[in-house]
Amino acid sequence: MMGLLDTPLPAFTFFVGFLDDGDTLGLMDLAGFALGGFSEVAGLDTAMAVVPLLEGGVNDRVHRLPGRIDVPNITLTRGMGYTDELWTWIEGWQKGEGMRKTVFIVMANAARIPLRIWAAERALPVRWQGPAFSAGASALAIEKLEIAHERLTLVLSAGDAAGALAAAF
Repeated sequence: MMGLLDTPLPAFTFFVGFLDDGDTLGLMDLAGFALGGFSEVAGLDTAMAVVPLLEGGVNDRVHRLPGRIDVPNITLTRGMGYTDELWTWIEGWQKGEGMRKTVFIVMANAARIPLRIWAAERALPVRWQGPAFSAGASALAIEKLEIAHERLTLVLSAGDAAGALAAAF
């Protein structure tokens, strides 16, 4: 029998929020900082480079040393609404007034209680893509924002969230 901590988490309930660098956020403020509904977040990934070291006289192995951690760009996709936060963020950089942000990706359960939170630190927008228009289709207007960032951290883990929920009830 699977317990609460063994249950796979859903990947369809999530939200995204932005904070200017230097601002802080309490867990109780999460719902207020979310930027609408996103349909997809891609690029939550880290990879460590491995540096081979050939030791003289040792011919039966190659030592593998840890190298730098690399993080790819993250792409955020959503239906366009009446707000322009994604556009104004990249437009600020075009005007020479851009600010880095911390982008939070929050995975939640069906009740929208956060189970895991990742922070993409010191993010900057590198590409905004607007909707494709077609008079012959009845599709939603979709916008995408690609962000580069310096580090991806896990701010809240599912185990921490489950422990906090168990303690609260």
